[in-house]
Amino acid sequence: MPDRPPALDSKGLALAFSAYLLWGAFPLYFELLSPAGAFEIIGHRILWTFLFCVIGVLVWREWGHLREVMANRKLFWGLTGAGVLVSANWTIYVWGVLNDHIVDAALGYFINPLVTVTLAVLVLKEKLRTAQKVAVGIGLVAVVVIAVGYGQVPWVALSLAATFGLYGLVKKQVGGIVSPLAGLTIETMLLAPVALVFLGWLQLSGAGHYLSEGSGLTIGLTLAGVVTAIPLLLFAAASSRIPLSMMGLIQYLTPVIQFSIGVWLNHEVMPTPRWIGFGLVWVALVVLTVDSLRAARGRDLVIEPEVMD
Repeated sequence: MPDRPPALDSKGLALAFSAYLLWGAFPLYFELLSPAGAFEIIGHRILWTFLFCVIGVLVWREWGHLREVMANRKLFWGLTGAGVLVSANWTIYVWGVLNDHIVDAALGYFINPLVTVTLAVLVLKEKLRTAQKVAVGIGLVAVVVIAVGYGQVPWVALSLAATFGLYGLVKKQVGGIVSPLAGLTIETMLLAPVALVFLGWLQLSGAGHYLSEGSGLTIGLTLAGVVTAIPLLLFAAASSRIPLSMMGLIQYLTPVIQFSIGVWLNHEVMPTPRWIGFGLVWVALVVLTVDSLRAARGRDLVIEPEVMD
């Protein structure tokens, strides 16, 4: 009798769904912090994420690993560059959430796999399969349809997809060498002093909202680091338990939730051309996913899962 495929790890699935559900719910969290504004929120997010990571490094005894990574100049500066990219991504994302562009943010993460494929060709000189070319072509048509029909270029979506795609490219270079916790620690390390100076200036100038807008906002800003790190750690734990192809499919849960929040909770405008554009993106993703799954069966290729913002 042929061997049965191994059963999926239920705990791994739960961890993966938890990570992507939390990332999908991020708009609701950042809307609660809206009195502080996007740049102040990002300052706190960087600072508290770094402090949380330092505590995590000590608790999980990753100090030795962290020092090894910092001693490797290529890894250190690569992760520093990744930190700049992810901070730009965070800023655009939070600004979009606070300015009624949640649907555009969801679009950015829907088209990110297409951007990733394009970067693989432009930067890594990989060759596209026919189905991948078709998917990228449909994605380009979708962006044009949205831009022309909606009357403006979806710059929030394109900026998120570009910064996140480049971030993923940089992270891919370190592969499994650096643990998620150590990587995030270094990514926020050099930006944390900048964030501290910026937040200090805001407080001294009277423009800051920390400690001055009630305990709810203060706690929310302080927990920004925990909220950032927890899904990342869940993602890392899930990745070691279930196939990457499954992680790649579950990743679409995040933009689906964000899209739902933007359309049905925030009632963002969705004219017909925008629906058509999104429909084309979804068709492109189906083509890309089916092609990736077929390739995975034959050549150990997978749909690369993404670490969300």
